[in-house]
Amino acid sequence: MICLSGNLPALKIGHHHVVGYKTDWIEEALSRAAAASNRTDCPFLGDIRDGILHYLEKRCSLRVFAIEDLYSRMRAMLRKIGCDDIAQHLSALAPPITVSLIGPARKAGRGSESDFFQSLGKEIRLLQNAGAESIRLCNIDESVTLLRGPDASVGSRAQLRIQITSFVESYQRRHSAPKLELDLTFDS
Repeated sequence: MICLSGNLPALKIGHHHVVGYKTDWIEEALSRAAAASNRTDCPFLGDIRDGILHYLEKRCSLRVFAIEDLYSRMRAMLRKIGCDDIAQHLSALAPPITVSLIGPARKAGRGSESDFFQSLGKEIRLLQNAGAESIRLCNIDESVTLLRGPDASVGSRAQLRIQITSFVESYQRRHSAPKLELDLTFDS
């Protein structure tokens, strides 16, 4: 059995399960949809958010809830209460997510940095398409060791670490736009 903080189900975002998440992103998604539908007169967004949280905490029997399914239910609920225009503009927004670089490094294997970068780019795109705007990457040093081997020189490992950082910074510049935010950060 999975112990979930606040009795919220784990959210499936891409290939990842997120637990122990804050819920402010739900109200942010609703606010964005209201603004996109030119509904500035929506003082009840907090009540809608509270209803969604009540459902997740008390009525949802699922232990893992795909984020796409959550947004489908949110749209249906908005339509049911007469907010069709907000439902139409509701886009998925995921809570902040932490992704380990160890998975792409293991998948690529020792000496296969190009496969690592391809896998990492694919993973970030998948998360971004699922609504993730804030992605924290962790385990960079461990992934470097997997890719270069434990006997690699300090300089060789440092060089790959710089390449990974540059790749992520470049990805963020290329895939961020006024209507598409993306915040990629590393654990220190």
